[in-house]
Amino acid sequence: MAAWLALALVAGASIFCVLTLIAVRSYLRQPESRLRGAVPVSILKPLYGAEPGLEALLRTFFAQEYPNYEILFAVRQETDAAVSVVRRLCEQYPHVPARLLVTGEPEWPNAKVWSLEHMTAEARYDLLAMCDSDIAVRPDFVRRVAAEFENPGLALTTCPYRAIPGGTVWSTLEAIGANTEFLSGVMVARLLEGMRFAVGPAIIARKQAIAAIGGWQRVREYLAEDFVLGQFAANEGLGVGLSPYVVDHHIGGAALRQNFGHRLRWCRSTRRSRPAGYVGQLLTNPTPLILLLFALQPAWWPVCAGAAALRGLAAWATAGPVLHDALTARRWFLVPIQDLLSFAFWCAGFFGNTIHWRGRQYKLHPDGRFSPTSR
Repeated sequence: MAAWLALALVAGASIFCVLTLIAVRSYLRQPESRLRGAVPVSILKPLYGAEPGLEALLRTFFAQEYPNYEILFAVRQETDAAVSVVRRLCEQYPHVPARLLVTGEPEWPNAKVWSLEHMTAEARYDLLAMCDSDIAVRPDFVRRVAAEFENPGLALTTCPYRAIPGGTVWSTLEAIGANTEFLSGVMVARLLEGMRFAVGPAIIARKQAIAAIGGWQRVREYLAEDFVLGQFAANEGLGVGLSPYVVDHHIGGAALRQNFGHRLRWCRSTRRSRPAGYVGQLLTNPTPLILLLFALQPAWWPVCAGAAALRGLAAWATAGPVLHDALTARRWFLVPIQDLLSFAFWCAGFFGNTIHWRGRQYKLHPDGRFSPTSR
C-alpha cells in the first residue's frame, strides 16, 4: 500500500514537471513590449543597514538608460549605515533625481510597507517600481518595465529573479532552489490560473492599483506583503502580470544558522499566505518522493529514473531558458541535495507560529498576518 501511495505521489510530481516545461514555453512566448513614449517612473528603495555590496547594487539603478525617472530611498533613522552610501551615490550621479526619506521607527508590523507608504506619498510619478535593496538590474530595466505598462489593462507586474548566492554552501543551495523549484511553482501557477499573486523583490505597479486595494494600510500586517499585494489586486479585477524582465537577487552569504532561520521563516510565512498551495508544494519537489519509491520498490527503478529525468528537465527549463543561471548550469549536481534540504524545511514549516526578523520576534497568525510578541 505504501509503495502504491509513493508511486501516486511520484506520478503527481512528474506531471508537475511536465506542466513546468509547458509553462516555461508559454512564458517565453510572450511578445516583446514596445515603448512608445518615456513613461515617467518612480523607483522606491526601502533600506535598512549597509549590507555587503550595497553601493554596487544601488549603483545599477543610478545607471539607467532612461530619460524620465526618479529614485526614492527610505531609512528609519539618519544614523542608518545606508545613508552615507546613498549620499555618496547622489553626489556621483547629480543628473539623476534622487531623494532620501527618514521615516522614523515603523508604526506597522511590516517595516518595509511602512517605508513604501512614505515613499509612495512623495513619489512624483504614477508608475512605481518597488525594488528591494539586494537586487541589481541592467541599464535597460526602467525602459523595459515601463514598456509593459503601455498596456492599459496591466495594473501590476512582478519580475522573476535570478538568485545570486554569497560565499557559503548554504546560500548556494538556497539560490539553486530558488532558481529551479521556486520558479517552477510560479510558472505553473501562472499557466493554470493566471497571475493572482506577486513575488518580490521587484514589483512594478500603478499608484491607482495600490489605491484600489485600500492603500498600503491594507497589507501592513502581512509578512508576505508582496504575495497578498498581487492577490488583492487580482481580486479587484486588476491586471497582474509576470514580467519577462529578470532581475538579480543577491541573497547574501549567511552562515548555517542564519540561513536556516531565514528559510524556515519563509516556509512558515508561505504556509499561512496560501495554505492549499503550501500542501501542494510536496509535488514540486520530486527527489525525496523518488527516493522513497525506490526504497519501497527497487524493481520500479525505471519509473524512478524517468521521474528523475523529468525533474532534471524542469530544473533546466527554469534555470536555463528563463533565468540564464550560470550557477545551476555549473553546479547541477547540487540540485538533488537542495531538493532534500527543501523537503526538510517544507516539513518543518508545518510546525511553529513564531519568526525572528530584523532582531525582533513575531507571531504569525493563520491568515498570514503577523504581530510583534512581548519578548
